[in-house]
Amino acid sequence: MTRSLVTLRPATAADAPYLAELWADVMRKVGPEDQVGDIQAVLARVEASADELMVVAEYDGEFAGAVVLEATTLSALNLEPVVRALSPHVLPRMRRHGVGSALMDAAVAWAEELGIGHVATAAVSGSRDANRFMARIALGPYAVLRVAPTHAVRARLTAHRRPVAGATGGRQLGQVLAARRSMRRSRAAEG
Repeated sequence: MTRSLVTLRPATAADAPYLAELWADVMRKVGPEDQVGDIQAVLARVEASADELMVVAEYDGEFAGAVVLEATTLSALNLEPVVRALSPHVLPRMRRHGVGSALMDAAVAWAEELGIGHVATAAVSGSRDANRFMARIALGPYAVLRVAPTHAVRARLTAHRRPVAGATGGRQLGQVLAARRSMRRSRAAEG
């Protein structure tokens, strides 16, 4: 019988530098000091919330990975309860030692404790290993989250905007709507 060298515990303020390094690729693109500050703010928020939990994994006593757990709904429109495992990350040198499985097990255990029937997570689209791991543990695709800078979306929307037939501006559309309201009132008065 082999004993697992992976242990889990709640994150503490002392973990902030390790967490900032672990999640640097998914955080704001600022300096390391600011990323540590961001992690400290997240830790304070998580600590104050009954619906969030940050779990750190250690392998043989050494920091190995972490995940943020959030009890929420599947989406803003689908109110099915779910535990979201946000950014489950394992340090590259600690991979293939059961750390990722232990982090996801923490998500499942918390969902069971809360009586929640679903667990969700997201993996970076370019991370083949992470996506394969999630598929192996029964997590299938539900949605695709697409992200772009606001100015880029504005430029593309402006370039693809099609003119409204018969109207060249908002003023003319307003006139059309006013005429329709006037016709409805006339019909209501006649009938």
